[in-house]
Amino acid sequence: MKRVFLILCFLSCLIPTIQAQKINDKFQMHIQKTTGKVVIDGVLNEQAWFDAAAVSDFMMCNPFDSLCAQVRTDVKMSYDDKYIYISAECFLKEPGAFVVESMKRDFSFGVNDNFLVFIDTFEDKTTGFAFGANAAGAQWDGQMSEGAKVNLNWDNKWESATTYKRDSWIFEAAIPFKSIRYKDNIKRWGINFSRYDLKAKEKSAWAPVPRQFPTASLAYAGVLVWETPPPSPKKNISIIPYGLSGLTANYESKDPASMRNQLGGDIKVAINSGLNLDMTLNPDFSQVDVDRQQTNLDRFELFYPEKRQFFIENSDLFDGFGTESIRPFFSRRIGLALNNKTGIYEQTPITYGARVSGKLNPDWRIGALNVQSQRIDSKGVPTQNYSMIALQRKLFARSNIGVYMVNKESFIDMDLQKANGYQPYNRDVGFEYNLASKDNFWTGSLFYSKTISPLNQGNDFSQAASLAYADNNWAFSIKEQWVGEHYNPEVGYVPRINYLQIQPEAAKIFYPKNKNTNLFYTSLKLMSMSYWNNQGTYTDNTTYVAYDGTMKDRSTFGLYLSYDFVKLLYDFDATRMGNTALKRGTEHDWYAVNARYGSSPIKLFTYTLTSRFGGYFGNGWRTGLTADIGYRFQPYGSVSVAVDYNDIQDVEIPGTDKMLAKKVSSQFWIIRPKIDITFSNKLFFATFFQLNQQTKNINLNARLQWRYKPASDLFLVYTDNYFPEIMQIRNRAIVLKLNYWLNL
Repeated sequence: MKRVFLILCFLSCLIPTIQAQKINDKFQMHIQKTTGKVVIDGVLNEQAWFDAAAVSDFMMCNPFDSLCAQVRTDVKMSYDDKYIYISAECFLKEPGAFVVESMKRDFSFGVNDNFLVFIDTFEDKTTGFAFGANAAGAQWDGQMSEGAKVNLNWDNKWESATTYKRDSWIFEAAIPFKSIRYKDNIKRWGINFSRYDLKAKEKSAWAPVPRQFPTASLAYAGVLVWETPPPSPKKNISIIPYGLSGLTANYESKDPASMRNQLGGDIKVAINSGLNLDMTLNPDFSQVDVDRQQTNLDRFELFYPEKRQFFIENSDLFDGFGTESIRPFFSRRIGLALNNKTGIYEQTPITYGARVSGKLNPDWRIGALNVQSQRIDSKGVPTQNYSMIALQRKLFARSNIGVYMVNKESFIDMDLQKANGYQPYNRDVGFEYNLASKDNFWTGSLFYSKTISPLNQGNDFSQAASLAYADNNWAFSIKEQWVGEHYNPEVGYVPRINYLQIQPEAAKIFYPKNKNTNLFYTSLKLMSMSYWNNQGTYTDNTTYVAYDGTMKDRSTFGLYLSYDFVKLLYDFDATRMGNTALKRGTEHDWYAVNARYGSSPIKLFTYTLTSRFGGYFGNGWRTGLTADIGYRFQPYGSVSVAVDYNDIQDVEIPGTDKMLAKKVSSQFWIIRPKIDITFSNKLFFATFFQLNQQTKNINLNARLQWRYKPASDLFLVYTDNYFPEIMQIRNRAIVLKLNYWLNL
């Protein structure tokens, strides 16, 4: 603990102990109450818009951050008792020249001309909300955390429309006060407006943002000054019921086809201006996007992000603790029961859940969660309860400190369940300090946690620290992680235990002095990541030097040279195809070269090519090729195909006295064709085919979505799974689901 205290003191000394003036405080927009009715149709002909507050004169963020924007953007705002109104006229460099991928909601930022607004309702420069649209009218919204992160899985009810002129496109929106959280009786919010224009090859913002940071950086937001405080938050309850009917058939287990009829829903209640209660009953997540399959050539479990809507709002209060490889809480574990004897997770239905999350006041945030899963007697899975509570306190300008506790309780009432290795409880407690300087140049963290269970064996802790600096020309960071051999958060994601990791990294960024060049920037990066186990044995190292860059048309390139060393801590099948495993304790090292090129998203035909050539485990050789090729029918959708190919050759497997050593090889593919059609910004169709030779599965998923009212949808989802060798069906399902968002 002395070591932890010293690191905390060191990090605290890096930031001032008082809050200085807001960086872009002079960028102020004075908003007044509307003088008349506003109709959201993309036509700014109401008197209210002529009288509304207006700003223009955007500053370029890249390729340069010291010039005025080339393309003009005029923004206006007003409000009444129910809505915030915002409009933006985005002028074009060339008449009719805009780039969009499709009319799909929550589009990819980098391949769409777009206008976005980032709102810091508590002016804490850390949390907020984002809204916007691309030039075809596709909506984009998310909840903001950690100063710049936007969680696009957050979805809420608001209206917008987009129209076109010869030399501009117009965005108009009405955002209900009920859809956001804010403090009563205050007259200042943080706000910034972002414009991305691919044809003009520039990104700009109203309040200037240094080019090394995203325009979403709330540290650089301007100020929205209210003529009178926004309306006091009133009763705010949203009820989102759903009903579904479906047919499922499991041919692999020879279960007969069965009908599935289900009712359930969610309830959202604004407890006060900053605190929200989410409840779910009998939830269904059949319409959630399918995970993109990945080839796993690592020794550890892959990570797939959470997409279920119930777990999204203020998700950083729950899954934000720890690091990418030490997550004490991972909501995708909820509904997965861990058999401690086999190490296998069993999927279980969720009966109900409740979450309280948000701000208690400008300095304190809270998150509390409780979810109950069903018992499955046929598999010996007990009823399980998942809960978490977290408290976070703001410190200084933008830093914070938080504490949490995660609890998983199993109600074991059968001999079968006890025999299957389910533990009565598993708990994780810890704290985290997050450093963020006023200008965002310095960031860092300090984290410590401990698990508690009937299997207490000591060394059941994890700890991590990091410190990073980034300006316009240099980036430096150092990370440290330490995980005990018995650290076991059953509701977390910790793919590796029993190690100490040190990772320094440095990068030099080069911006061309000639403003007429097509090059945006290049960077040269050096990174080394080393591991020791808790017994002091040196076990792993990855070191690489990378040179990459981006052109002004947003095409990208990169070249990487890497060195890897691994001392295996347990037997490992390096081919990942069921071949004989390499033995524990053996040492392996190799060099490899990687190259990448991504074409400009301005083109209708786009592609990304990645290659890897070099050594592998057991003195073998691995060739890896990835291609992602697409063509878009602007703005109605796209067709694409992604291919991952890995060829592993001549991996040496040691022999025994009775068997000579041998060399083994394997090749496998992942092929992912996809059709994404947006008939309008309310009717979408997507079909996703995935062949994964490594997991021996072919998956077909097709989804039709009709957004018949804001945030209310009708889904028709069809899915198939097959054995690829013989094209024999494994299982099949079709579901029709209807939900409706009702604000009371």
